[in-house]
Amino acid sequence: MGRVWVRSMFDAVADLGRQYLERTSKASRVEDAAERCQDLMSPHGEASGTALAQEIVALFRAMSTEERIEFLDILAQRWTPDADRIKRAAEAYLKKPDPTALIALQTASESPRQELLRRINMAPGGTAAIVKMREVILGALDKRPEWRPLESDLHHLLTSWFNRGFLEFARIDWRTPAVVLEKLFEYEAVHEIRGWDDLRRRLAEDRRCFAFFHPALPDEPLIFVEVALTRGMADKIGPLLAPATEGAGAEPPNTAVFYSINACQDGLTGISFGDLLIKQVVDALSSELPRVRTFCTLSPIPGFRRWLERSLADAEFLSAEERQTLADPRWAESEPTRRKLQKPLMQLCARYLAQEKRNNRPIDPVARFHLGNGAAIERINWAGDLSEKGIAQSAGMMVNYKYDSGDIVENHEAYVREGKVALSSAVRSLLPKERNGNGKGG
Repeated sequence: MGRVWVRSMFDAVADLGRQYLERTSKASRVEDAAERCQDLMSPHGEASGTALAQEIVALFRAMSTEERIEFLDILAQRWTPDADRIKRAAEAYLKKPDPTALIALQTASESPRQELLRRINMAPGGTAAIVKMREVILGALDKRPEWRPLESDLHHLLTSWFNRGFLEFARIDWRTPAVVLEKLFEYEAVHEIRGWDDLRRRLAEDRRCFAFFHPALPDEPLIFVEVALTRGMADKIGPLLAPATEGAGAEPPNTAVFYSINACQDGLTGISFGDLLIKQVVDALSSELPRVRTFCTLSPIPGFRRWLERSLADAEFLSAEERQTLADPRWAESEPTRRKLQKPLMQLCARYLAQEKRNNRPIDPVARFHLGNGAAIERINWAGDLSEKGIAQSAGMMVNYKYDSGDIVENHEAYVREGKVALSSAVRSLLPKERNGNGKGG
């Protein structure tokens, strides 16, 4: 009710403000939006300012991809800091580095564009539009390096607006409004949700789904995690996604398996919520289900097969016969063939996760995420995911990362400071003895 009332209030303020705006439309939406941005930076009352911001948001939503790029070019070129003012403030600070001079330097250095974006954010839907702007920018940044200052401004603001103090933690279940449930279909990227019956299974009593929301995006999950409550650590994804069976769940669960974590807003890439969400879920489940004492993942290994294919020419990795077998696109369909490759591929997967690094961090993105949060590589699961996607990305293997409350802080610190990867003895035994899992820098 509170969200609806606030949204209605801002709509009413914007409607009232339109009577104070006198303008004619320009030839294009881009020119219209640019002129309104210029007006928005002029002194305005709250009503007319909100109305202007709402018009900018509406114009941006209506723009084509090409128009949005043109509009972002304008944002990148205008409302930048005054170089002469920064120089004067810097010189004054160097002469007398007191708090007053420091504040003056900080004020001079802040881009006026940040204030423009704050004012756009006043409009209903303003936050969503700004997140979308950053999504477009991130998708084109490699080809448009001149957008980097604009991206920096957006990252700075969104990091502030989406800090933990503003996020709302919520469980998603079958009683959650349909508008949110439908988003799960759209954003699930790890294991596709195949219809409403599949979704109902994932929200059943022996399953949990939790998400972070933001008041400005009430029907849009920022990130969500799906959890299976099991007896023991799961080693295959199939049973977790299968329909419930008769007699299942007779014994109380003792393990929470995080089997799908999905970031939903591309415009918030680089603004991390995942570590916060996992910690919040662990706290919530520990309180609700005190018998659940093991917290782990059943995770994909998305970069393993690509790395393996780049390495196949190296005789150190596989024998000629094993390389030839793996080159057959149908190798995984035969259980005897899979068995021949099990030992070498398990060893290579352990090496890939624990030792193959770039900048002293694992090259696998899922490994970086969980290890950075203090988890350990607990177990590599052969034939954990024999789906087409599982074979293509990880040769059918999956991995359990374990979150042990007694080791999380130590694991995290060792990872951050030394790049050390926490391993169970079972995973360590798969590695070459002389390397012993310490990893190699890159």
